[in-house]
Amino acid sequence: MSFQMYVPTRILFGPGQLDQLGKLKLPGKKALIVISNGKSTRANGSLDRTERLLREAGAETAVFDRIEANPLRTTVMEGSAFAREQNCDFIVALGGGSVMDASKAIAAMATNEGDVWDYISGGTGGGKPIGNDPLPLIAITTTAGTGSEVDQWGVVSNNETHEKIGFGGDDRLFPAAAIVDPELMKTVPPEFTAYQGFDALLQAVECYVSSYASLMSDMYAITAIENIGAYLAKAVRNGSDLEAREHVAFANTLSGVVMTVSATTSEHSLEHAMSAFHQNLPHGAGLIMLCVSYFTHFIEKHASDGRYVRMAQALGMKDATDPKDFIFMLEKLKMDCGVADLKMSDYGITKEELPAIAKKARETMGGLFTSDLIPVTDEDSTAILARAYR
Repeated sequence: MSFQMYVPTRILFGPGQLDQLGKLKLPGKKALIVISNGKSTRANGSLDRTERLLREAGAETAVFDRIEANPLRTTVMEGSAFAREQNCDFIVALGGGSVMDASKAIAAMATNEGDVWDYISGGTGGGKPIGNDPLPLIAITTTAGTGSEVDQWGVVSNNETHEKIGFGGDDRLFPAAAIVDPELMKTVPPEFTAYQGFDALLQAVECYVSSYASLMSDMYAITAIENIGAYLAKAVRNGSDLEAREHVAFANTLSGVVMTVSATTSEHSLEHAMSAFHQNLPHGAGLIMLCVSYFTHFIEKHASDGRYVRMAQALGMKDATDPKDFIFMLEKLKMDCGVADLKMSDYGITKEELPAIAKKARETMGGLFTSDLIPVTDEDSTAILARAYR
């Protein structure tokens, strides 16, 4: 039953909550609005609305629009330099998980010396603690995938060393406020709705079968799994279904909270290694490719059978009695969301590099392997990847 929990972020959840931005007590006078290098936040009007609301609240704005799907170390450093040049004193992350992850790193590097990789723990990172207080952050999530709006972690890639590693863990990186407005998610395309929803699902699943699970984390994890199981396919089929969007967004926020109480497992390490080698691979798509092989490995070794039965029930099979029912429900959800045919080979991954991916997973994010209920060796990781490979 033991656990520690600290989630200081003020959460504003529900349709229309973006309008509350101008009513918040802002943590500064000039905001750096961080968005992706895509077109969506401009095309759907969310950037214009955010700028207008900030101006109405008395804050100036500058926009940094270069964040990739897997944010790069070099982009983080460009963003932090831009924040200093523009004399920004707080950050507004407007976008999905990548934007929020990068914004936390930008917030830290805007006030600290050196390179962001100096502060990365794992791989070739320097492991330095963050000295000066990061800039305050407001997170406005436009997708439902990572839960990054309510935690103190981000993920940064180094394309020179093929490493993708978690950054943060410092309580000062919790967003001051998180706006979770499902109306902002209605224009997310079906495939990305599925990728992001599976990311939220698998974060909750991993935390539920983690060695760090507790009664508190179980409550968040199972509720997230239930909401994804009931509503993700509906959101994929009809992006304008606000009820479905709201429930998936709720599950996403819970999946962020649960990672502050429990921890994800080596599945996330393996996927980060995959997308470190292949920058164009969306994180959620990589997890979808891995999940059946990964959890089958644990089920075959009877690691916590009862928990897999309970998750099958949470995904909608109320009469589930066999741990393999969870795999059946994962496969069904993949089919229902139109992502059952995703293949590693479509993203340039080859069978020959699977051992290197397995090795890189442990070298860069080996800490997550301590979450596994049974030890996972590099040979096991390679076998999991090979089973998942198509």
